[in-house]
Amino acid sequence: MAHGEQLTMVESGRPAAVPASEWPVRGATARRMVLGTQLRRLREAAGISRSDAGYAVRASDSKLSRLELGRVAFKERDVSDLLAMYGVSDSAEREAFLEMVRHANQPGWWRRYNDVMPGWFQDFVGLEESASLIQAYEIQFVPGLLQTEAYAMSIATRGRPEYAPEDAERRIALRLQRQKVLTGIRPLTVWVVMDESVLHRPIGGRRVLREQLEHLLDVSKQSNITVQIVPYQLSGYAAEGSFTILRFAEPELPDVTYVEHLGGAVYLDGLAEIEIYSRALDCLIVDAHTPEQSRQKLAKALTEI
Repeated sequence: MAHGEQLTMVESGRPAAVPASEWPVRGATARRMVLGTQLRRLREAAGISRSDAGYAVRASDSKLSRLELGRVAFKERDVSDLLAMYGVSDSAEREAFLEMVRHANQPGWWRRYNDVMPGWFQDFVGLEESASLIQAYEIQFVPGLLQTEAYAMSIATRGRPEYAPEDAERRIALRLQRQKVLTGIRPLTVWVVMDESVLHRPIGGRRVLREQLEHLLDVSKQSNITVQIVPYQLSGYAAEGSFTILRFAEPELPDVTYVEHLGGAVYLDGLAEIEIYSRALDCLIVDAHTPEQSRQKLAKALTEI
């Protein structure tokens, strides 16, 4: 098996668990996804249908599907029953799986911001923390991970910070907390492609925009952050809206495309869907100025503010 996978093989040829203490996986969301994948492989190796497995743990076919995709939390009792059904009887092996359940169910740091974060966005923050590479295309704003506090506040208050809603400060605190994935021992790699109009849209006024562009210029020099600018003349051809692709170091985890809209967001992980967005991103990267040329564009935009 490829490096990074959490499965070994027992003598029966069935996938077996690696103790959670040895996981290289970062983030509870990715841990749930890995555990769900392992349980699906165990079920398939045992020749048991998803509906039969769901019936054994008092769950519908759709709920078991969400469990195997890592979309919902696991109950130790349910996993214990599934392991018995799949023929996993060795006590040490069973304990390794149950230890994985306990680690996968640990609440994320973002739970304390539940009061200001819609449910559909919680999954994204969990995936963001777990990803090894995030590639984003933005046509209107600087991406959240690269925003300054003042720029983020201007967006949150629609340019009227003096009339900020009561929860505005907590929403900004959440955004700044998310940015911590860009630093540390294993910083997230971010590759951002932005429409040139973003550099000239006066979010927050001249001072705020200037500070934001200076910050972009600064962070674009970091080894884990790439910024490219799509020139006006090529804008709108490769993609008609913003999107984000999250990629993971663990080979058993699928890429996820995140597309936000006014009423929420959609998460796409089908191979055909990922292929469409990956190709669009490839075109955008080719259409955009190189990272060095993009830094020059940023510097020029600063002189025009």
